[in-house]
Amino acid sequence: MNKILVANRGEIALRVMRSAREMGIQTVAVYSEADRNALHVRYADEAICIGPAPSNQSYLVMDKILDACKQTAAQGIHPGYGFLSENAEFARRVQAAGLILIGPSPEAMEIMGNKLSAKAAALKYQIPMVPGTEEAITDVNDAKQRAIEVGFPILIKAAAGGGGKGMRIVEKSEDFEDQMQLAVSEAVSAFGDGAVFIERYVTSPRHIEIQVLGDTHGNIVHLFERECSVQRRHQKVIEEAPSSVLTEEIRAKMGKCAVDVARSVNYTGAGTVEFILDENLDFFFLEMNTRLQVEHPVSELITGIDLVKEQIKIARGEAISFKQEDLKINGHAMELRVYAEDPKNNFLPDIGLLQTYKTPKGNGVRVDDGFEQWMEIPIYYDPMIAKLITYGKDRNEAIQRMIRAIEEYEITGIETTLAFGKFVMQHEAFTSGKFDTHFVSKYFKPEMLDTEHQDEAEIAAILGTFLMQQKANKTTTSQVQESASAWKRNRKLYQ
Repeated sequence: MNKILVANRGEIALRVMRSAREMGIQTVAVYSEADRNALHVRYADEAICIGPAPSNQSYLVMDKILDACKQTAAQGIHPGYGFLSENAEFARRVQAAGLILIGPSPEAMEIMGNKLSAKAAALKYQIPMVPGTEEAITDVNDAKQRAIEVGFPILIKAAAGGGGKGMRIVEKSEDFEDQMQLAVSEAVSAFGDGAVFIERYVTSPRHIEIQVLGDTHGNIVHLFERECSVQRRHQKVIEEAPSSVLTEEIRAKMGKCAVDVARSVNYTGAGTVEFILDENLDFFFLEMNTRLQVEHPVSELITGIDLVKEQIKIARGEAISFKQEDLKINGHAMELRVYAEDPKNNFLPDIGLLQTYKTPKGNGVRVDDGFEQWMEIPIYYDPMIAKLITYGKDRNEAIQRMIRAIEEYEITGIETTLAFGKFVMQHEAFTSGKFDTHFVSKYFKPEMLDTEHQDEAEIAAILGTFLMQQKANKTTTSQVQESASAWKRNRKLYQ
């Protein structure tokens, strides 16, 4: 493989292309009309327009992707994440066209793409499961009886679901029928599949996932865990590696389970096995994502492994060049997804023009992005602008670097999740490690983001007043800054 097509856009397309270039591999970009001037288009060796802005007319059209490969003589396709990355039909069509998909087999995608078949595969290796049903439920009365046996509260989940869609929490038996009907209806609407199942609802869950790699020679390793518990709308916003709560014993057990889940489908390439961790630090299998994850950089930083390069090597038929015992955790990494969203308005997308866009720099800071100043955030795609990643010798240093990087990141013209990220980094529940997936509902209120802005405005007013008097009073700049700092410190003491 000396030329690959990246069937994606934005930051992940750029991230894949950079690793490919370091390997001496040429890259082909595909782009919609909305992305004509995108950074990944300019960075690639070749670029092909594949249609209008809507993804169902461009990035999701298999024929256009395959035609672009034919036009450019690309031998492989890296799908990134999202779009066609977990589409088994696409994987089969890539194989049928004589091309290489840089990802797992279509069979592995199909099994792990459905939560019920994924559970069935994992059960072969006695992977811990949340108590519930192991098959789809259709009869409401039978389902209600099973829910009573499991014990309320329970969770109704879409078998083909993700992102919180087709999911309902039921607190008591009299609500079950209505909630099941809603879950089935939403599952049909979102996934075209109304199959649902039930699980006991873990009231204080943490979301822990294990990065795995498998090759075509039967080797499977894990690259430790990521903690992904800070979420909004059941979708991740902040991730870190390693988790602050796992012991070495639990980490080893989870790692072995993740490898066994991958082995159950002869997994090849990079994938992620996701678990729920309860308040007793008992873990249960949740699902497997058969692709590269958005949050993969934190795993790269603590292990020193370039996951994209490993994906490409595995797709070329190479064996993984290291063993499980060669891997160890070095330091700590944090990631904030910088979304074009307004945290003060229920995290609703806030697209527009990037009037100012200046990324942070310095030791231990990495920014994976796909935008620059004066570019437009398109309405047609996911609103993520960038991934801000920091690395430190320990968790505290990674947190402090994240706070510093957030303060240095300059974005105007749209609202972003930067201020929310700083709020999380400074919150006692997060710094202490005593948090779960309910962090936002427990601790965050939109008006909390106004406090710092008020402080900044009042400090600016104080500085202005002092500066106006500076000449008359011969006040030095350092004295002005010291006074403002003291004011802010004292204000906090009395809040």
